Amino acid sequence: MLTATRVDSEGKTTVAAQYYGADSENGDRIDDPSEDALFMMISDLNHSDNTFVVVQPDEDDPVWFASVAVLDEGGYETVRRDTTRNEHEVTTATSVNDIARDLTIWMAARDFPGRPTSQVSES
Repeated sequence: MLTATRVDSEGKTTVAAQYYGADSENGDRIDDPSEDALFMMISDLNHSDNTFVVVQPDEDDPVWFASVAVLDEGGYETVRRDTTRNEHEVTTATSVNDIARDLTIWMAARDFPGRPTSQVSES
C-alpha cells in the first residue's frame, strides 16, 4: 500500500490521507472523509470566512477534484472535474444531504493508485 507523507507548519512529518482529503477555506481538513464528514464540512460553510470545501487526492498534480462553494443568493455550487475522464460538471443545489451523498458516490468511482479493485463473482 502506498502512503504519502507531508511536513506540517511545525516541521513535523505526518501521514497523508490514503486516498483523498477535504480542505475548507478556514483550514479544517479531513482525510478520506465519509459522507457524514462531508455533510458537516459543507454545513459549516458561511459567507464570511469559510466559503468553500475542496476534495482531491493527496498528490502533487491531482487529476480530479470536487469543490462546494456557498452562493450569495443561497444554496451551493458544486464543481466536479476529472481530467482522465474528460468530465467537468457544475451544479447548484440547496440540500447539504444530497450534495454530500452525490459527492461520496462520485468520489467512489475515481481511480486511486493502490486501492484494490472491486470484483464481482457469480455463484
